[in-house]
Amino acid sequence: MRIRRTLSVLAATSVVVGGGLVLAPSASASAPAGTASLAALLASDGDTFDRSWRDFDILDQAVGAVLAAKPSSPVAVLADGTVPLTAFLPTDRAFQFLAKDLTHRWYGTEKEVFTALAAAVGIDAVEQVLLYHVVPGATIDSTTALASDGAVLTTAQGGTFHVDVISRRFGIVQLRDQDRNDLNPFLIPGKLDLNAGNVQIAHAITFVLRPADL
Repeated sequence: MRIRRTLSVLAATSVVVGGGLVLAPSASASAPAGTASLAALLASDGDTFDRSWRDFDILDQAVGAVLAAKPSSPVAVLADGTVPLTAFLPTDRAFQFLAKDLTHRWYGTEKEVFTALAAAVGIDAVEQVLLYHVVPGATIDSTTALASDGAVLTTAQGGTFHVDVISRRFGIVQLRDQDRNDLNPFLIPGKLDLNAGNVQIAHAITFVLRPADL
C-alpha cells in the first residue's frame, strides 16, 4: 500500500465511558510523541498477500483500495501520523471468517478473500467497515483498555462499540459491535500496542467489527 494523501478534516468525535467519564488518551506516564503512521506500520512487511493469516495484508489492501477509489476518504487519517487515534486491526484470518459468513464459501488465499469481500459488499461498505475500526482523538494503550470495562467508544464511522473487560488479570478484552448475530472480537495478546510510542496506536483483534447487521 502506498498512501500519498494526508488526512481529510474529520469532525471531532468523543470517547465516552459509561457514567459519562472521558477516557484518558493513554495510561502512560507521558504522552506519546512519535508521528509514525499506522499506514506505514501496515505496509512495513510489504504490500502483497502472503501465506500468513496472522498479519494484516487484507486490511492493508482494503485501505489502499478505498483510497484509490475515493482519494478524499477519511480513511486517509491512517496515513497522517500527527493525528492521535487508536485502531483495532482485524487479522487476515478475521477477514477470512467474514468472507465465509457473507458468501458461504471458504477461501484458501488472502487474495481470494479480498476479492470476494470487495465483490460482496462494494467499496463504500468496505470504507465504512474500516472507519468503524478507528477511534480518533485518543491514543488508547492496552493498560487503559484493561481499565475501561463498560466503555463506549465512538468511531470515525460515527457508530459505537462497547469494551467488555472479561478478565483484567489475564488481559481478556472483548469488543461488542452493532451486529448481535455474530461473534464479537477479542483483543489478541502479543499483538497489542502496535506502533507504541506514537500518537497512532493499534491492537489486533480476532474478528472484524461490524457497524451494522451484515
